[in-house]
Parts: sequence; structure tokens; C-alpha cells
Amino acid sequence: MIEGSSVLAVIPARGGSKGVPRKNLREVAGKPLLAWTIEAGRASRYIDRLVLSSEDPEIIDVAKRWGCEVPFVRPEALARDETSAMDTVLHALNEIEGFDYVVLLQPTSPLRLAEDIDRCLETCLGCGSWAGVTVTQVDKSPFWMYRLDERMRLSPLLPSAKPPLRRQESEAVYVLNGAVYAAEIKRLRAVRSFLSSDTVASVMPRERSIDIDTEFDLWLAELLLRERNRRHVARGETPDGECHT
Repeated sequence: MIEGSSVLAVIPARGGSKGVPRKNLREVAGKPLLAWTIEAGRASRYIDRLVLSSEDPEIIDVAKRWGCEVPFVRPEALARDETSAMDTVLHALNEIEGFDYVVLLQPTSPLRLAEDIDRCLETCLGCGSWAGVTVTQVDKSPFWMYRLDERMRLSPLLPSAKPPLRRQESEAVYVLNGAVYAAEIKRLRAVRSFLSSDTVASVMPRERSIDIDTEFDLWLAELLLRERNRRHVARGETPDGECHT
């Protein structure tokens, strides 16, 4: 609960995946990919109830073993390639009532921490907005991005009479990293999107903004998570940050 408002968190994890087959169950740094998000959600100071939305029996079993509640089974019709995350969230909200805010935690962001979840909620309420999302700063200006035609010729993505010549001269630009989406449920039902002109952003560092979509992403996440665990152990902490007794 945050400022008297109750918070429901939903982890969407379907069985099908085109880019990385069965990626929600793939082992990353000693745990199923899904487990990293469950642990972050369980460690949040503000989440009152953490639930999984899945149609897959194996994913459901893994989620339960890692401490996530599974109060319903997602219909197969909402587990297709074309199913949007919003459809999944709205289905969960129809199954579970009585909360003020909902947080969407996609399992493809295993480096997200509980503090990232909490900061997003704090930013949302602190700025007086009904919705908040996490973003990360991109390292390349969109003025340095180009399209290629059929003859491999370049054309600027954002034409400009005077594009920045150096990185230091370019304006900071941010991209959604997919780690945390938060919204007031009543307004979300009406708008049917976490993004509007009122949505506020909570900035996350690039090293926690990996979004698993390819085998390379899995490899990189493995390296970063193992390094995080190594640092915790070196400081006399368990991998989740708790001190040894």
C-alpha cells in the first residue's frame, strides 16, 4: 500500500515465445527468468498482492514454487502472439477486484529491482499523475539514426538543418524499458493504456534495463546478474542483498 492506496501487481507470462522459445522458464544466473521478477515484486514495499497471469501449466507451477500467487488461469484466447499486455492486465483486473493501483511487471526485465518498482509508484503519486512508467536514457541521439532504401542509401530518421555533431551537444532522450508500468485502475480501465499526456517517467540505469527478446539478451543478462551476485557476496550479503547471519 502506498499513501493509503492498495496495489495489485500482475506478472504476464505466456508459454509461447517466438524469439526465445519458452524464455520465461529459461535459466538465467541460476534461476528461471520468471523468478527474478517474482523476487523483485515480493520485495516491493508497496505491492499488496502479486499474481501471475498464464495459460501454461509449467509456468504456473514454477511461479507457485517461487512464491507467486496464481488465482486464475489465463484463457488460451488471451495467450496468442497478437494478445496485448493491456488485454492481459484488464483480464486480471476483471478476475481480481478491490485494488486502487495496478503494476505490470514483465518477466523479460530480470535486472529490475524492488526499488525500481517502488520509485515508479512514488513518482506517479508524488507528481500527482494517474500513471507512471520506467524509462532509460538512450546512448545515441535519434538525429544520428537513418533509414535505408532499397539501394542501401541513407535518409535521416529526423531531418534537421543542424543535427548535433557531438554526443555532449545532443539533448537527453529516453526510451521505455518495459520494466515497470503503474496506473490507477479506475483511469486505466477508461483509457486502456499506461501511456497518455499525463504519464510520468521514472528513470532506470541502462544496466538494469535489459529487455529479454533474443539469445544475446539472455547472455548479457546472465553476465550482469552473476556480477551483481558476486558483488553482494563480496560485501558479505546474500544475492538478494540481505546480510549473512
